[in-house]
Amino acid sequence: MIETEITVINKLGLHARATAKLVTLTSTFKSSIRIAKPGGRLVDAKNMMQVMLLGAGKGITLTLQIDGEDESLALAAIQDIFARRFDEAE
Repeated sequence: MIETEITVINKLGLHARATAKLVTLTSTFKSSIRIAKPGGRLVDAKNMMQVMLLGAGKGITLTLQIDGEDESLALAAIQDIFARRFDEAE
């Protein structure tokens, strides 16, 4: 199991389009992928509504928990999409 933190750096945070991209990405992995705001409960990162309800804006550091056979690949892909700011123009 991998547990790490990742910071939302895109201007609009995890809004609908960014969340859809994240959920589409996480759904391609077999591993369990969960995400949480500071002090919050972990939610399924493959579930659009659960991720949207986090209300994660720019600058929020999220806890990411990944467990499964492709956890390392999943972590690399998630870190990449966050670093690319979900491919949105800023």
